[in-house]
Amino acid sequence: MIHANLRLDVPGFCLRAALAIPASGVTAIFGPSGAGKTLLLRAIAGLEPGARGRLEVNGSSWQDDAGRIFLRTDERGLGYVFQEPSLYNHQSVRRNLLFGYERTPAALRTVHWEQAIALLDIGALLDRAPATLSGGERQRVAIARALLASPRLLLLDEPLAAVDAARKREILAFLSAAQRELAIPMLYVSHHMEEVAALAQHIVLLQKGAVLASGPLTQTLARADLPIAQDDDGGVVFDAIAAEHDARYHLTALDFPGGRILVPRESLSLGASVRVRIRARDVSVALRQHDDTSILNRLPATVVEVAMTANPANVLVRLDLAGTAVLARVTRRSLDHLQLAPGSRVWAQVKSAALVG
Repeated sequence: MIHANLRLDVPGFCLRAALAIPASGVTAIFGPSGAGKTLLLRAIAGLEPGARGRLEVNGSSWQDDAGRIFLRTDERGLGYVFQEPSLYNHQSVRRNLLFGYERTPAALRTVHWEQAIALLDIGALLDRAPATLSGGERQRVAIARALLASPRLLLLDEPLAAVDAARKREILAFLSAAQRELAIPMLYVSHHMEEVAALAQHIVLLQKGAVLASGPLTQTLARADLPIAQDDDGGVVFDAIAAEHDARYHLTALDFPGGRILVPRESLSLGASVRVRIRARDVSVALRQHDDTSILNRLPATVVEVAMTANPANVLVRLDLAGTAVLARVTRRSLDHLQLAPGSRVWAQVKSAALVG
């Protein structure tokens, strides 16, 4: 586990972060611009000498003011990937990668040269100059360089901020594969939910320098009381299995504990695990099952919670689909007309479901 209780005061801003998060998988540090995400990452890295408090990673104390412990950044066993790749432009890609690799004693290397090259698919780039690479290629090289230092913890500060949408999907896939194969815990800063939904298992929500919530991604996104759920892009994420193809209509059926949904995707291998994202704005509620509708995904559900939103015309309804939580954004008029309340048995009508990752 990573236990942190860090305080940092900078002109015009206060960071107060108390955390207990897994030292495994990918934890997203999420929040709007100015929430303190980068400051928190820098404090964890030891790059903010003004940070005060305590930081412990897997039982090892990295900072403890009471015990006068403060490990330097180079003593923490970190890999750090910034928004900008920060490659050495006067060196080849190969020399950039060797920078971290050669500084790690052979006996301590947990990531091997061929492994990182293959995972990030950069073998063809080794003899290129960084200036000749695309933005996505540069960032893949930067990630590989960080991995080749065999870090105990990889910190990524909005690494896809300058990458186009198509390259984002590619790099997210590379990062996911790297995490699965190398088992290096990652802290991933972002304010884009599509990145978080594709990559993370855990999430920390920051707002104005304070931790608003922290927990497993699927559970935290389903909390109707959090501002993240009330955003226009708010919704839930869960895992499903590709169960059946409908060749006639070019659809694939996905099974999850709450039932089965159809998505317009035929390229999935049957039996493959996929991550599904359903936005609250794409879910409507009915008291009875309707067959005379264009909405294909209709699932029995129970109302668990009704929460007010900043928009007085709307409410968020949290639904339980046999153990899977889904959020629906409906008008207050619909709420009253349908007499929805916790315990109501309804049908969730999912207008759109997106595959992520």
